Amino acid sequence: MRFVSWNVNGLRACAGKGFEETFRRLDADFFCLQETKMQAGQLDMAFEGYQSYWNYAEKKGYSGTAIFTRHTPMSVSYGIGKDEHDHEGRVITMEMADFYLVTVYTPNSQDGLRRLDYRMQWEDDFRDYLKALDAKKPVVVCGDMNVAHEEIDLKNPKSNRRNAGFTDEEREKFTLLLGEGFTDTFRYLHPDEVTYSWWSYRFHAREKNAGWRIDYFIVSNRLLDRLQSADIHTDIMGSDHCPVSVVI
Repeated sequence: MRFVSWNVNGLRACAGKGFEETFRRLDADFFCLQETKMQAGQLDMAFEGYQSYWNYAEKKGYSGTAIFTRHTPMSVSYGIGKDEHDHEGRVITMEMADFYLVTVYTPNSQDGLRRLDYRMQWEDDFRDYLKALDAKKPVVVCGDMNVAHEEIDLKNPKSNRRNAGFTDEEREKFTLLLGEGFTDTFRYLHPDEVTYSWWSYRFHAREKNAGWRIDYFIVSNRLLDRLQSADIHTDIMGSDHCPVSVVI
């Protein structure tokens, strides 16, 4: 099965930049989106052979996630079951016969780290949520997790040390998650490869490849023997992020 994840930074904008062509080209069984920035009814988007599920933020033009699937799920849930986290459309969980698929748009700690305390609570609660799923069946987690885990995962680690997405606190929470029986698929298969998935729109960052790897597929360790590939599609435009994918 082929899984794709993409932070589209506004699906309506991305739709005008070749999204449908990219969707068909990547030919996924499950195509997960983050930061759709939409409300219900704002965009009529459907693909033959796919069902779609959407989680909209209550705040207009903000956050939001979606999953397109070729396979009918046993059940679908939205959020992580905690009211303080479930108003921003950040999580969709799809239960299949043999695994759970979770797409997530992790909260950004914001300029000046003004939302870091909230982010730390989110990390603990989301990790507990994934552990509870993993106790039932293996989990595939994908999305914009808003952290570059190691120095290899961003162009300028020293100058970004206390910036959102590369604080010691955020990185430690990611390490804690992996320690609970999960693996970063790209780094597992490409231990020394420097490839980024997000570039600022400022300072011609993408042209200079001054980026960050903050988009992930994380899987339960017991799925590793079925993991065939993990890729970052840096050639695909249309957002400040590029798609990432795995084949399991």
